[in-house]
Amino acid sequence: MKFQRLHIILTVVNFGLLAYLLGQARTVTAQSGTAILRGRALEIVDARGKPRATIGVLAPVTMDGKQYPETVLLRLIDPNGRPSVKLGASVQGAGLGLGGASDPTYVSLVAEGSETSLKFTNKNGRQQVIKP
Repeated sequence: MKFQRLHIILTVVNFGLLAYLLGQARTVTAQSGTAILRGRALEIVDARGKPRATIGVLAPVTMDGKQYPETVLLRLIDPNGRPSVKLGASVQGAGLGLGGASDPTYVSLVAEGSETSLKFTNKNGRQQVIKP
């Protein structure tokens, strides 16, 4: 008999707590200030953990005797791990590269210094460059 009374008291107390908590429900609103996500790089991965998009700041490098400045680079990567879209910007200019289904098929749009160009490359490696 004591256990039955205890269960009834606990049920009443739980019901009272539930009613109190439901009465305290507040409306959720967005904060008025702008939030900033800061970091050195961002990588978005698919369900298998493979990178599908990256954005980062690349340090200055020298390749083939040519100096390349610090660059911000966005890559959108296909399921096979090949970058299909590259968008880069540096103090020298900017470029957009769009890759096709087979290597080396791509389109490259570049604005570097005071020069601009549009380059098409087909799967056989044949290129056509358009400059103003």
